[in-house]
Amino acid sequence: MLLEIRHVTQYHYERPVRESLMELWMQPQKTARQRLVSFELDLEPAAQVFSYADSFGNAVYHFDVPQPHDKLTIVARSAVETEPPPERPDHLDMGEWDRMRSEFVRGECFDFLRPHGFVRTTEALQTFVDEHDIDALKRKDPLTAVRTLSETIYGAFEYQPGVTDADSPIDLALSAGRGVCQDFAHIMLAVCRGWGVPARYVSGYLFTDREAGDRSDPDATHAWVEVFLPSLRWVGFDPTNNMMAGERHVAVAVGRDYGDVTPSRGVYKGDAESQLAVGVSVRRARAAMAEPEFLRMARPNFAGGRRRPTAVREDVHQQQQQQQQQQQQR
Repeated sequence: MLLEIRHVTQYHYERPVRESLMELWMQPQKTARQRLVSFELDLEPAAQVFSYADSFGNAVYHFDVPQPHDKLTIVARSAVETEPPPERPDHLDMGEWDRMRSEFVRGECFDFLRPHGFVRTTEALQTFVDEHDIDALKRKDPLTAVRTLSETIYGAFEYQPGVTDADSPIDLALSAGRGVCQDFAHIMLAVCRGWGVPARYVSGYLFTDREAGDRSDPDATHAWVEVFLPSLRWVGFDPTNNMMAGERHVAVAVGRDYGDVTPSRGVYKGDAESQLAVGVSVRRARAAMAEPEFLRMARPNFAGGRRRPTAVREDVHQQQQQQQQQQQQR
């Protein structure tokens, strides 16, 4: 499947800021089943872009806008050709649990076996596990257990943007019974790691198909989970849409949790409030791509009277997933 992706991010500032420094995790991965045909970044104001690979092998772009500006626009365009994953067996033998406990697997997947950031065992998570008898799944083989876990999370939560934020702990979604893909991925990661199953967070995009039952937002980035099964290597599960990751999923970056792979983050210098707007379009190649709605909106109005006590401020920009259509004010 050949897909075109357009990811537009705009930061609006109440008044001109003196400088912005940004890092971006927006380039799709190059893998055996995912070929990156093209990737380009357009920045306004223009800036020189540099890149490096982070500790997980993700492509990271960074730049500095050293002159005054009241708006920063980042447009990432990608063309990606994806292939269906190899056919998976219905189940594995029970010896897979022992293979996951090997020193080799534990060493290679050390980062994806430990609690980190949003991925932690909490009282609310333990209550959820007990109520749904989730630990009983460990009596099944690992592939069946993880697949059933994904189905359980899908059935237990309603998809609803706006209930949680980018920095919300899993307890908020657990208590509300609602959330977005980021929340569901973090909950699934916490359970898998508690079982001793290596699991990592995947950020990317989904070519949404409503007829197939997809419930995630087509105009936002997406997130899912990959678990390491020694017999199959990394296998993707999408608890938001109750399916395994396939050719409609475009992986951008992997990490321990969302905090490792935020699509954009950085700081700016200046005495001004900021607002964020994001638009994502994933289409089949050569299909018409509509301009994101927020680009046709009037300039945002900033509430007056709120000022910081210092003349220079450094604020962290952090994109939200699934709630990305909402404006964020710091």
